[in-house]
Amino acid sequence: MVASKGGIVNESLEDLSAEKLAEEMHTKTPSIKQHVGNLSGGNQQKVLLSKWMFAEPEILILDEPTRGIDVGAKYEIYQIMNQMVEQGKAVIMISSELPELLGMCDRIYVMNEGKMVGEFDAKDATQEKIMSAILQSESTDTKGGAA
Repeated sequence: MVASKGGIVNESLEDLSAEKLAEEMHTKTPSIKQHVGNLSGGNQQKVLLSKWMFAEPEILILDEPTRGIDVGAKYEIYQIMNQMVEQGKAVIMISSELPELLGMCDRIYVMNEGKMVGEFDAKDATQEKIMSAILQSESTDTKGGAA
């Protein structure tokens, strides 16, 4: 849905889109005109996701998408991410929370000190395997064997 044409913004279409996305995302706000900074952390995250979803990206990269928000908001954000995947979109999630990664990802790439040190299919990934990949990379670095 395009809310502008030739640099002219169709405010009624923009408002309609915002209302629809706020409803779909279960964003708790008194009005779509509410300043985002006045919303809870979880609702701020939902507003950001709504803006990105409005742009209809093929690939969405989320860095710590649920950091600092309550369990209910996390669940809703996970649902949104799963819906995007069901629509054929690629979602890349960067997270330091292992349970989140294990519960959400199809594939997990482990990085340590800016280097990829492990790759796991979701069905094979465990916290132990991920931590082992990190620890092995650290022992290699201390021996001077890593480039």
